[in-house]
Amino acid sequence: MENFTPLSAAIGGLLIGLSAALLWIGNGRIAGISGILGGLVSARPGNTAWRAAFLAGMIAAPLLYGLLGGTIPTPTVAATPGMVVAAGLLVGFGTRLGSGCTSGHAVCGLARLSRRSLAATALFMATAILTVFVTRHLLGA
Repeated sequence: MENFTPLSAAIGGLLIGLSAALLWIGNGRIAGISGILGGLVSARPGNTAWRAAFLAGMIAAPLLYGLLGGTIPTPTVAATPGMVVAAGLLVGFGTRLGSGCTSGHAVCGLARLSRRSLAATALFMATAILTVFVTRHLLGA
């Protein structure tokens, strides 16, 4: 395995769990990114500030990490722009179909022992495994 970084992965997981718990305890909201972003577009009055702050924090955190001396890897995407757009649209469709994304279902839903989130997460993972298998082994990408 290349790029195996268990310490930074564990710290990242702890920070994700902490942010999800703090949002739940402090605001009574689930930290599902698709729901937070989607709710920002059509939010009720007085329900936009926390959504904007959460999303701004997601953008600002790695930038702050970089300013403090951390190394931010440069992502490389081995796909055409059309494939990236298609993948994004499919992910968006899937989050609507599944009534949430992996952050809402896998991180928050499983922690609340939600059977619906367990089913959604299992389906997300099965789809990801199948997609990787098809693209790498059948299509040779």
